[in-house]
Amino acid sequence: MMAPKASMNRTVIRMTDAESVDAGTGRRMPTMSDVASRAGVSRQLASLVLRGEPGPSEDSRQRVLDAAAELHYQPNASARLLRQPRTNLIGAMFHTLNAFEVRVVELLLDRAAEHGLGVVLAPITATRTTEVAIAQLLEQRVEAIACYNPDPASPTFQRALDLLPVVWMGERSSDPRADVVRTDDTAGLRTLVEHLTGLGHRRIAYAGGLGGAAGTGRAQAYREAMTAAGLVDRIDVIPVAFDEEDGADAARILLDRVAMPTAVICCSDHCATGLFATLMRAGVSVPDEVSVTGYDDSNIASLSYIQLTTVHQDVELTVSATVGAILRRLTETDATPREVATPAPLVIRSTTGPARSDDER
Repeated sequence: MMAPKASMNRTVIRMTDAESVDAGTGRRMPTMSDVASRAGVSRQLASLVLRGEPGPSEDSRQRVLDAAAELHYQPNASARLLRQPRTNLIGAMFHTLNAFEVRVVELLLDRAAEHGLGVVLAPITATRTTEVAIAQLLEQRVEAIACYNPDPASPTFQRALDLLPVVWMGERSSDPRADVVRTDDTAGLRTLVEHLTGLGHRRIAYAGGLGGAAGTGRAQAYREAMTAAGLVDRIDVIPVAFDEEDGADAARILLDRVAMPTAVICCSDHCATGLFATLMRAGVSVPDEVSVTGYDDSNIASLSYIQLTTVHQDVELTVSATVGAILRRLTETDATPREVATPAPLVIRSTTGPARSDDER
């Protein structure tokens, strides 16, 4: 059945002169033509004034600026970008629930602006995959992409690697088309194991191993560190991923065992927080009965009621390396991609202590 004509007219919005509609009010946003009409000048002259170009008289310039202020005119950035050969935009793909990645992106916004670059955010959620996020960035005509732990099986991501500079963040990558910026996980896990063995721990479990290349990479670094410490027969990987519920699952697995390890290294601060809370709710004292460590040194690690021993990933160094890689690749189009592994120092807080006196040697 055809809708009444009046109803159809109410739902159709004709977009002319790069008009846009305020999503909150439904009202049409003022356009360049509106400014020109209010000022009593041509649209071309209004455009020259608002772009700061020479030519218009001082009287015309002031009338246009006054009209723009009265109308609360905002330039249409999307339309302007379509007319320019370059966008000076870079894309940032990150996981919204990862506190460390969010901190990196926050600083990336500032550091990119210092070099005249804008940042288009492409968050990854439970329903927004790498494929969706990278497609969105390409639609925005970004000139480079910095992305955390992308899905290499994404066809659009593979196309992006061929089209523009990509900085692959957070994990190792063997793809020769991408720059890599990551933390030195081998050194980080070795430092954690050395810290715990120095406290007398021998039964050191690891909660992690899942969650893409970053998960498998850190688990392998744990195995290598345990082997180097002469504890190859004590290697104990509990296969979980990075978030709080994964840590809680790992804690429940440990609680069901006849004998608990004396220490647990978690693949992330989020995982460690879930494990820590679940152990404490079950009456297991941290660190008196079980020492717990994280990885990342995100903001949750230093909360007064957690105080998590963890490996520090440096936000400033990560952003500096990422912006440096992007600028180099944009300037030197034939530059070879590089890998940067930032330092991974240990931050000791209150969740680690000496091994239990009943620890089996």
